[in-house]
Amino acid sequence: QVQLVESGGGLVQSGGSLRLSCTASGRTFSSYTVGWFRQTLGKEREFVALISWRGGSTYYADSVKGRFTISRDNAKNTVYLEMNNLKPEDTAVYYCAADDGIVVRSTPIAYDYWGQGTQVTVSS
Repeated sequence: QVQLVESGGGLVQSGGSLRLSCTASGRTFSSYTVGWFRQTLGKEREFVALISWRGGSTYYADSVKGRFTISRDNAKNTVYLEMNNLKPEDTAVYYCAADDGIVVRSTPIAYDYWGQGTQVTVSS
């Protein structure tokens, strides 16, 4: 079992920055692919970014490419999502999730463990 806790959300103006953190406890975190997803009311949860268990591979949704950066520090059991040049359409609850599968996947259903989410609100 892996327990995930997100932090770092908040209210920011358009063009601003936030850094989200996802800290894990439980089983060895370094063997999991970790993804960030987001969801707004009435919409399906959507993929934002992921980082492979070794940290060598990262993938981003087109909507955040060039603005968001995902990284991990396995020694701290933490994955970060650095979000720059935020836009009002980035407003959502952001979730981190862990997947112990061998194949790196970006679909929410592939992820076994989820955090409780952290709210990000970008004002125009």
